[in-house]
Amino acid sequence: MTATPSQPYSPLVPRAHHPVRHALRDTLTLVALPLVVALALPASFAGGSSGTRRWFGGRAESQRAEAQAAKDAAAAAFYELDTAQRDLRISIETITAVDDSPAARRAVADFQAVSARIDEASHQYINAVDAHDLDRDDLEASAASQARTALTEAKDELGRVKQDLDRFTAGLGPLLGKAETQLARLAPSVERARQGLLAASNALDAVRGSGLTADDLASRLAALGPELTKLNQGAGAHGVPQTLERAERVAREAESVRVEAERLPERAAEIDHRLVSLRTRAQALTTRAGQVEPVLSELRRRFTAACWQDLQHVPDQAGENVAQAELKLREARAARDEQRWPDATALLSTVRALLNTTDESVSAAGDRLRRLNAVQKDPQQEIERTRFAIRDAQRLAMAGRHTPDPHHARPLDDAVARLERAIGTLEGRHPDYWHFLTETEAVRQAVTRVVNQIRDERGAGH
Repeated sequence: MTATPSQPYSPLVPRAHHPVRHALRDTLTLVALPLVVALALPASFAGGSSGTRRWFGGRAESQRAEAQAAKDAAAAAFYELDTAQRDLRISIETITAVDDSPAARRAVADFQAVSARIDEASHQYINAVDAHDLDRDDLEASAASQARTALTEAKDELGRVKQDLDRFTAGLGPLLGKAETQLARLAPSVERARQGLLAASNALDAVRGSGLTADDLASRLAALGPELTKLNQGAGAHGVPQTLERAERVAREAESVRVEAERLPERAAEIDHRLVSLRTRAQALTTRAGQVEPVLSELRRRFTAACWQDLQHVPDQAGENVAQAELKLREARAARDEQRWPDATALLSTVRALLNTTDESVSAAGDRLRRLNAVQKDPQQEIERTRFAIRDAQRLAMAGRHTPDPHHARPLDDAVARLERAIGTLEGRHPDYWHFLTETEAVRQAVTRVVNQIRDERGAGH
């Protein structure tokens, strides 16, 4: 069977339907023919009896053998190129299944150009095979020589195209590696998503078996149903990158549902504990808030108005805060009973904040009285504490120097003057002890800033 211009060769055509298959079969037949002839034909055939094959002698048979060798080499080159092209097509299909980048699109276009060159070289080979029948009994030496030349040229062209194809294949390495990596991740990622959904469903069933509804978790899990359907439809329907991203997202969300479901009994117990604890604390603060008024009475009786005016609102504010906290506690209890866990948690956080604020204000009244009593009894202790802080900072400022840095000396001098002015406020019939305490505290803070500045500068210099 010979090829005609109306039957162009394509390496993708099955060999059983292509003339090249017959060419390869003929090649194998001719390789064994000389031995068969030598053993089977009678001696009279070699003498040229009438009706038998002509014998052309040494030159003709030598040319036929060389042509046959060229045909065998061309067939091997063709088969090697055909195999390489099939492998390359698989690589291109792998890349296009995963990658839609400009580089991947260029690779597809370049592959089409390489395939066109392969088709041209293949046509040249097939035409050379079909144009020369090396099995003819009357094959002349000149015809055999022409066949050898044509077949050798076809083989050389097949080899050059094979080299181009190899170079192109080598250049696909990064794209192919990336595509194969994603394809290798695909099946495990989808399986992890499925297993994650199963684990989340089992955890949810176990929680419901304990009497907890977990409706919000059930809704989140149900929302993943359509995503699982798309995963089951496969990457062929939705694309490899999209399927990978979907599988990873489903796995993450399923894991989140599983973890929250498994923790739900512990979370319910924690909310129950907080409800009891915060209710007890609210009751205690109610008792403490009732003790603020006697403290304020003593402050009013013994100290100037400046020492207690900012505390006047504490009793009323404490009562309002505790009442508000108790209301939120009741709402939190209702949310817990209805298993609205996020609402219960948020309400308990509000209760805690209200009680913290109340605790601070109630404590402030008692602390104010304690500090004022101490400074009224012995103001010298507060004075010495502040002077010690100033002297310590001055020694640090002078360490390793003959004169202090003005940036350090000036604020320390100001601190000394401010302390002296604060001490002066203690003179008179009704000293403002609270002003004195706030001033000494401010002086110590200013000194601390200078000390930190000195240490930072020396640390940077070192």
